[in-house]
Amino acid sequence: MAIEPRHSPIRVSCFECPLRHMKRFRPFTESELEFVSTFKRGELVADPGTTVLVEGARSAHLYTVLSGWGFRYKILEDGRRQILNYIVPGDMIGLQGAVMAEMQHSVEALTPMTLCVFERSRLFSLFELHPGLSFDLTWLAAREECILDEHLLSIGRRSALERASYLLAFLFDRGMNAGILGDNHRHIPVTQMHFADTLGLSIVHTNKTLKKLADRGLIRWRERGCDIVDPLGLQEISGWTPAEQRVRPFI
Repeated sequence: MAIEPRHSPIRVSCFECPLRHMKRFRPFTESELEFVSTFKRGELVADPGTTVLVEGARSAHLYTVLSGWGFRYKILEDGRRQILNYIVPGDMIGLQGAVMAEMQHSVEALTPMTLCVFERSRLFSLFELHPGLSFDLTWLAAREECILDEHLLSIGRRSALERASYLLAFLFDRGMNAGILGDNHRHIPVTQMHFADTLGLSIVHTNKTLKKLADRGLIRWRERGCDIVDPLGLQEISGWTPAEQRVRPFI
């Protein structure tokens, strides 16, 4: 049985948003902050395994992740799943449905998540009144395209060991930049099945590949995910280096 997300009134004011206090995110101007505070209509609380958005659905809302991990995916008629990307605080989801009328992928919560809820019907006024925020939305969409380019390169041309190393290094970098990972907390809540569905490998091949990385002391496998021990070693195997950290927007 599907787990339903729970809508709640606003608990975290935009003026007190913890993401605003992170140096990683671009600060709002006073008028932008006023607009976003009226744009936000509530919050969505999702337990692990909750489907937040469904492919083919017409959602009346957009969401920004306030806390937790999630992932975007598509699924074939026979049940085979391809995970497209992972979601962390500061990411916006549902924009595709707002522009193209219906969602082209689904979104599921990996951990407990809290999402800010915005009215899709007010999106035009954002473009009309706040060119800075409009550019931010364009930047977020372009960045998602860059990430998908790298994922496609990985699946198409990297070996299984390189793919797994890239994904672990990528998730570690995303978690660090979003403030949900740190020097004393390096746990990524992704199961071996999630890895298999992201890497395009069988669960058996995925298990053997992750074991090789664990045997080299790069990761420490847990029941519901793994701890990153040596992120630089993972980057070296994959041949991937994170982009230079810059101030990025969020809505």
